[in-house]
Amino acid sequence: MVVRREAKKTQIMYQANLSYKVLQRYLNEIINAALIRFEDTNQHYLLTGKGREYLNAYKLYTRSSRTMEKRFNDFSAKRKILEDLCPKNDYPD
Repeated sequence: MVVRREAKKTQIMYQANLSYKVLQRYLNEIINAALIRFEDTNQHYLLTGKGREYLNAYKLYTRSSRTMEKRFNDFSAKRKILEDLCPKNDYPD
C-alpha cells in the first residue's frame, strides 16, 4: 500500500499507477472502510490503525494462500503420477 505513513493524492496516483478517476473511486472506498483518513491541515492521507491491521492480515492471507496453492499443485502432480501408473482399462463389461 502506498499510504504507509502519509501521502498526497498525486503520490498515491503515480506510485499505484492509477488514473485520477480510478484513484478517486478507490480513495472513497478505503476512506469509507476506515483504512485511511484524510488530514486537512497537511492535505495528505494517513493509514489508520484499522488499515495497518488490514495490511497485516492481508500479508498473512497471501502467505497462506501461496503455501496452500503450492501444496495443491504438489498434490495434483502426485495424483497425476498415480493415475498414469494405473490407467483405466477400456475393457467391455
